[in-house]
Amino acid sequence: MKTNFIRLTAILLLFISALSFAQKDFQGKAYYQTKTTLDMNRFEGRQMSEDQKKRIAERMKSMFEKTYILTFNQIESIYKEEEKLEAPGTRGGRWRGMMGSFTPGDLYKNVKEQTLLQGQEFFGKQFLIKDSLPQLKWVMGSETKQIGTYTCFKATAIKTKTDFDFNRFRRPPEHRGKKEMINGKEERPIQVEVVVWYTPQIPVNQGPGGYWGLPGLILEVNEGRTTILCSKIVINPEEKDIIKAPSKGKEVSKETYHAIVKKKTEEMRENFRRDGGRPGGRRR
Repeated sequence: MKTNFIRLTAILLLFISALSFAQKDFQGKAYYQTKTTLDMNRFEGRQMSEDQKKRIAERMKSMFEKTYILTFNQIESIYKEEEKLEAPGTRGGRWRGMMGSFTPGDLYKNVKEQTLLQGQEFFGKQFLIKDSLPQLKWVMGSETKQIGTYTCFKATAIKTKTDFDFNRFRRPPEHRGKKEMINGKEERPIQVEVVVWYTPQIPVNQGPGGYWGLPGLILEVNEGRTTILCSKIVINPEEKDIIKAPSKGKEVSKETYHAIVKKKTEEMRENFRRDGGRPGGRRR
C-alpha cells in the first residue's frame, strides 16, 4: 500500500513538473561535485607507512575532487568540468600531467538519437569517442530522500566497468586477484552496483557523465569509490548556452579507444617498474 502511494506521488510530481518543462526553449544547469577515493593498499612496490599514504592521497586530492556542469534540455546535454584558476605552484608534477591524460573531456548525450560523443585528449593526441548511449537496466525502488528542495527516488543497476581505473595502474598481472583473471592472462570485466537518486520534479532523461534513462534528472550517483552529488540547479537561466556536440579529434569507437589506453598503460607500467617505482626517477 505504501509503495503504491509513493509511486502515485512520483507520477503526480512528474505530470505537474512536465507541464512547466514543456516549453521549447527549456534549459537547465546542474552543478555536480565528484569525489573518488584511492585504495592506497593496492599500490605495488615497497611498503609505505600510513603517513606516506596520507601525504600522497592529499597531494592527489585535487585530481579526484572536481566540479562538473551539466547543461541540458529535453533531448540533449553536455557535461563539462568547471574551469578553475589554479593556485601558484599547484600545476606541476609528472603525476599530475599523466593523470590529466585520463581525465574525461566534454561529454555530449542525445537521448532522442541514442548517441554519445566525448572529446578526449590522451597524451597529446585528440580523440572523438563515438558510441551509443549505455543501456543500464534500472531497478526503480520506492525509497525516497530529499536532496535540496527536490524529492528523489532510488534506482539501482549493475554496470560493467570498462573505463580506466587508476587503482589498477601500478598492479602487475601477478598481483591481481584471481577473479580478475582468465587463464592467468585475460582480465574479466568487473561489475559494480550503481546506486542513483533521481527527481521526477525535473522530468528530463538525463544525468551526470554517461548516466541517463530514468524519469527525472539524476542528482546523485554512487559507484564503487566514486560519488557524484548535485550541489546546485538552475532552471531556465537568463543566458542560455548552446548545447553543441564536440567535433574535434580522430573519431574512434569506445572499444578502440580503450584498446589504445590499455596498450599505453601497459607501457607506462613497465617503464614505472624499470624506474624503480618512482615517477621520473630511476632506482639507484
